[in-house]
Amino acid sequence: MKRYEDLERDDGTVVRYRRHQNGDGLVAAGAQVAASAYVAPSAWVDPGVEVGADVRIGEHCWLEPGAKVQPGAQLGTHVHVGRGAVVGAGARLGSRVSVGVGAVVEARAVVESETTVPSRAVAHRSSRASAWTPAA
Repeated sequence: MKRYEDLERDDGTVVRYRRHQNGDGLVAAGAQVAASAYVAPSAWVDPGVEVGADVRIGEHCWLEPGAKVQPGAQLGTHVHVGRGAVVGAGARLGSRVSVGVGAVVEARAVVESETTVPSRAVAHRSSRASAWTPAA
């Protein structure tokens, strides 16, 4: 049985969270996280987030509502994935990466540390981390 607790966030809102079975990170009620995913103890997964099998979410990561992290992706420490953003299968995000609202990181893409993927942009597998395609 999943045991949820009410936690007050910095902005004063209260959200129901539970500890994930693999890694002990905080997972909100309404988030879908595969049992084989690792969620670091200091990571936050908000409601409506989908996390696939064999995903690794590092320390101090925050996944906003509606974000999707597909199977096999790895997120370094201090990674922020914005609302509705998608991190493709097998993608690798370094430390201190920010993926903007509605952005897409393609499958198997590598995003270097200290990088921002702008909102609604696409990070391509075959390009350097600083090359994005803006949304149409």
